[in-house]
Amino acid sequence: MKNIQQLTPGQIRHLIRKGRWDQPTAGIAMGYAQANLVILPQQYAFDFLLFCQRNPKPCPLLEVLEPGEFETRFLSSDADIRTDIPRYHLYRKGQLQKTVKEIKSLWKPDFVSFLLGCSFSFEEALLRANIPVRHIEENKNVPMFISSIACKSAGAFHGPLVVTMRPIPSNKVTQAVQITSRYASVHGAPIHIGDPLTIGIKDLRKPDFGDPVTMKKGEVPVFWACGVTPQAVVMKTRPDLCITHVPGHMFISDLLNEELAVL
Repeated sequence: MKNIQQLTPGQIRHLIRKGRWDQPTAGIAMGYAQANLVILPQQYAFDFLLFCQRNPKPCPLLEVLEPGEFETRFLSSDADIRTDIPRYHLYRKGQLQKTVKEIKSLWKPDFVSFLLGCSFSFEEALLRANIPVRHIEENKNVPMFISSIACKSAGAFHGPLVVTMRPIPSNKVTQAVQITSRYASVHGAPIHIGDPLTIGIKDLRKPDFGDPVTMKKGEVPVFWACGVTPQAVVMKTRPDLCITHVPGHMFISDLLNEELAVL
């Protein structure tokens, strides 16, 4: 859809709700914050809330909805999280059961929804500083890797940290760190720079989620904590049921990225 770049977040959510956009959301609604989604039965909600509190880098909470609620209050005024994300994953006992475009038919009154900050939100600031964002350049989903770094456990939840990777020119790495550090509520500064083996990643050409991107001469792999971490944790801890966004297919809010930045 050629003109999607000119649409407002509400207009894009409307297209998603009508089934007219089911692609990754990187590079669209520039200037507006995007969010990861985790939905769990209420019996798991406190443990997951505690998991987020103990792991703020991969799981920065933007909003938590009351049991059964599906309309956001802080991130937008007219959104339905059951329909307004391009694609959803449904996990049962840690196994991916299916991928769907809406979850109204699956909705239950005890579902608690968590919206977590997304690193897509700081990419606009990187681009404004003439720092390349390769997956946007190549029209791909951001590469995501399951690292060897363990998250801090909380109740039923434990597992590995997932990271996103962006190739950054070596002379702009310091600037990229400074820029993204302002956005703590959307993962903030990188958690690792350089040798991927140090954090258990063997091959940058084989991401666990998303797409591989080109590494150019003179570039350094830079890794940020990722909101797909809960999906790796769910696969590890196997709750009865969990619904998430498909990696890269985010909730687009009405909140400006700069409203999340720390000056």
